[in-house]
Amino acid sequence: MTRIGLQIPNFTYPSSDQPLFEQVAAIAVAGETAGFDTIFVMDHFFQLPLIGAPELEMFEAYTLLGALAASTKTARLGTLVTGVTYRNPSLLAKAVTALDVISNGRALLGIGAAWFDAEHAALGFEFPPVSERFERLEEALQICRGMFTQTQTTFAGTHYSVTDAWNAPGPVTPGGPPILVGGTGERKTARLAAQYADEWNCNAPFVEIERKLDALDRHLADLGRSRSDINVSCLATIIVGETHEEAAEKLAALLRTRGVDDPAPIVEDEVVRNKLLPRLFFGDPDEVVDQVRALVAVGLDGVVVNMMSDGHDPAAVTLAGRTLAAALA
Repeated sequence: MTRIGLQIPNFTYPSSDQPLFEQVAAIAVAGETAGFDTIFVMDHFFQLPLIGAPELEMFEAYTLLGALAASTKTARLGTLVTGVTYRNPSLLAKAVTALDVISNGRALLGIGAAWFDAEHAALGFEFPPVSERFERLEEALQICRGMFTQTQTTFAGTHYSVTDAWNAPGPVTPGGPPILVGGTGERKTARLAAQYADEWNCNAPFVEIERKLDALDRHLADLGRSRSDINVSCLATIIVGETHEEAAEKLAALLRTRGVDDPAPIVEDEVVRNKLLPRLFFGDPDEVVDQVRALVAVGLDGVVVNMMSDGHDPAAVTLAGRTLAAALA
């Protein structure tokens, strides 16, 4: 289960003599060595607006994960998260199973209801209404679980059907790769996670995490399932420096790239910072440790972080991994 996860969402780095994939692999290896137990990539086909322009570099997720399997040794590998609309569920189950075999049992399936309508329109993917996307997600979860645990799977749903679908070679992981559902919804997403998932990644603001966990507990109780049966993590950004001042410089630089001419009020005022950046771990290692432990005290089992300011730097990844490992020791 995810205790400390690293999401790599950005592939546009400062100029380097190293080929792009080799830079990505170095980040993954640094993360694994520093204590990250899971390496995630986004399942998108061009960059998201809050991160950068659409023409910036973006890898197809499962091709990249298969290549990272050869570079890493212990970290689990998955998406945070695959949009259900991007692939037929049987194809998705085959891809994740192949990743599990290639990585010798380190794959996981991260999946959600999809949201990026502009990407769907640009690439010609169907983007149904939200209610239908959740219907598709539930059917996909059943098909994938079936194909992870059975040699052949038959399923007839409203949106997807498979008949005697073979899945050989089967997964290396006993019982199949764990399934992670991503999203924040208390009514639908939390219910699907409670019913079908091994993990729920909730990317809600920190102040909402306790309420989200309460919603999950209600669904689990309705299903007769124990809270110990499911791992819950949050998705956050981490900006950590050897000193508070170093972290402040990193945050200020990041805000300037996002068009903030005067970042000082955000960097220096904790109340303003938490309001505008509600999913941020920030400061020196001791400060970040305290922030992470406060969330764990609410009931989280783990955290997943991305590193928007310095995720291209293996040394920064190492500092982040060691800091989070200390927080969750």
